[in-house]
Amino acid sequence: MAMAMARPCAFLLFFLVLFSYDGSGPGSSRRTRRSGVAQATQRVFLYPQAPKVSSIVSSKYRTAYHFQPPKNWINDPNGPMYYNGIYHQFYQYNPNGSLWGNIVWAHSVSTDLVNWIRLAPAIERTTPSDINGCWTGSATILKSGRPAIIYTGADTEKRQVQNVAFPKNLSDPYLREWVKPHDNPVIQPVGRGLNPGQFRDPTTGWIGPDGLWRIAVGAEVDGHSAALLYESEDFVRWDRVDHPLYSSNASAMWECPDFFAAMPGENSGLDMSAAVPDGAKHVLKMSLDGSDKYMVGVYDLKGDAFVPDTVIEDRRLWSRIDYGNYYASKSFFDSKKGRRVIWGWTNETDSSSDDVAKGWAGIHAIPRTIWLDKDSKQLLQWPVEEIESLRGKQVRHQGLELRKGDLFEIKEIDTLQADVEIDFELTSIGSADPFDPSWLLDIEKQCREAGASAHGPFGLVVLASESMEEHTSVHFRVYYRSQEKHMVLMCADLRKSSLRPELYTPAYGGFFELDLEKEKTVVSLRTLIDRSAVESFGGGGRVCIMARVYPAALVDDGGTRMYAFNNGTSTVRVPRLEAWSMRRAQVNKG
Repeated sequence: MAMAMARPCAFLLFFLVLFSYDGSGPGSSRRTRRSGVAQATQRVFLYPQAPKVSSIVSSKYRTAYHFQPPKNWINDPNGPMYYNGIYHQFYQYNPNGSLWGNIVWAHSVSTDLVNWIRLAPAIERTTPSDINGCWTGSATILKSGRPAIIYTGADTEKRQVQNVAFPKNLSDPYLREWVKPHDNPVIQPVGRGLNPGQFRDPTTGWIGPDGLWRIAVGAEVDGHSAALLYESEDFVRWDRVDHPLYSSNASAMWECPDFFAAMPGENSGLDMSAAVPDGAKHVLKMSLDGSDKYMVGVYDLKGDAFVPDTVIEDRRLWSRIDYGNYYASKSFFDSKKGRRVIWGWTNETDSSSDDVAKGWAGIHAIPRTIWLDKDSKQLLQWPVEEIESLRGKQVRHQGLELRKGDLFEIKEIDTLQADVEIDFELTSIGSADPFDPSWLLDIEKQCREAGASAHGPFGLVVLASESMEEHTSVHFRVYYRSQEKHMVLMCADLRKSSLRPELYTPAYGGFFELDLEKEKTVVSLRTLIDRSAVESFGGGGRVCIMARVYPAALVDDGGTRMYAFNNGTSTVRVPRLEAWSMRRAQVNKG
């Protein structure tokens, strides 16, 4: 174990510029993210004197160990499941190009959630009930042990209807072929106030209090959001229950709902097709406002409805699965390891014309184990342990001290493909600035505007050019809330991530609570760097931020650099810093 001191920051000026940047100019545009319904759009800005940089059409921006097909458009993960020793990942895919359209269910299989074999599409647009698109849905293992898929189809009238499909040959370990029964569509968009163009993304099934199957479907009813509830004995003939699983007047439409049970404080998962033990809580997740949000509560068996522990009217304050570029997530119970695993879609943040030129668009985030904290307040997430099989050369440091303006360069590993874990220890927690609850209404604004203070920013700089003109910062600030509790702001600041014009380069952010009695003054960070993907987990997975970046330095011969840094006024100790080069996975090569 190397013992070292950080050298003074030769590039402090760049950090001062970074943390005072107002977000205008290049990077202000944003790609609208929608789940398999509307093509991504791009606002166009004029950028005077745009820097001359290398072309974005480079294979070097393709990730090495995140999930993506060899070419074309990808969006929502669909129907993940573990069946007879094989993990299955279906996903929304355009076989004809790198923009949204012509959507089918592509299909890949794996034995380890890391290396994937690409198969032929499992569900294509072949019937009147899905001729205009095979959109998002879920997989369920039935009582007989037979898998079933239920998904949204766009029919000949472009209404959104729900269809089912079953494996043709259960003896095929890869379940390559799927059959659609003549009963399709099994659920039609009928009912008072139901918008037939906003009725999609059925959940995985679960057993209701009467022993019948249940699913929920995202919908807009009378202009408000709802997870409509349906019941069935055989997973083919469905009846709508006379009330929703849950509804809210705070939004207009929920995409990609997910509903699952979790035991507080246990990082094991629960199988929704089996009896849920006493003491379990339930989680209702929905996709809206370009992000995945969730509520924790109980499934009221008598009322056959979800009841949140706390009803928050302002949806800006709803908890989020990820505070960055992450949408349309889908979870499943992994019976092999007794855990719940969640995937999410991460789109490109360049322009649509860039995607056409590249010939590909979209990736999936690393699959994460997801569980509920012991207080039943929030979900925790961590990369599945299998991803560590890609770790190669390691560097390790302990006993570092980062004074104001210090940078410590992390050398001798591949800075383009890396897994980094750092513990930061605060030295004078009593001088923290006070926390303002109004910041929760616009956390990204606080990440953009907050200046240097006693406790922050400190963190990690990745994919940095030699001159620091380009760099992505993942960092923390600590604020005083009470004698025992502090609030930690975690940011992924992309505003200086690239010299390229016409990119969306925000400063993502999320807050989590630091319990001084239990955690002392240690703030932890894990960041996975995978070329154009930067995926970070703060506070043991209490805040997760997925980001996409396109530094010119990644393509150019100069390479990129990585640093631990402190730009706060108080010294920060680093009792542990470990970093690994990450090998390339075999992803969809076949």
